[in-house]
Amino acid sequence: MNDRDEAKKVIVVDLQMPFFSIVVLMVKWALASIPAIIILAVIFNVVTGLMGGLLFPRW
Repeated sequence: MNDRDEAKKVIVVDLQMPFFSIVVLMVKWALASIPAIIILAVIFNVVTGLMGGLLFPRW
């Protein structure tokens, strides 16, 4: 067994990143979350509509 096969543990003690880079990263995350929220809302509405139609049908 060589060094590549062994699992190694790593502990990160410090991360130095410029403030502007962090701001840009958070803006990208916020913009990326918009389509995800829309997709989740559509899925929720479809499931709610199906469950409502199955459990409470109109006669």
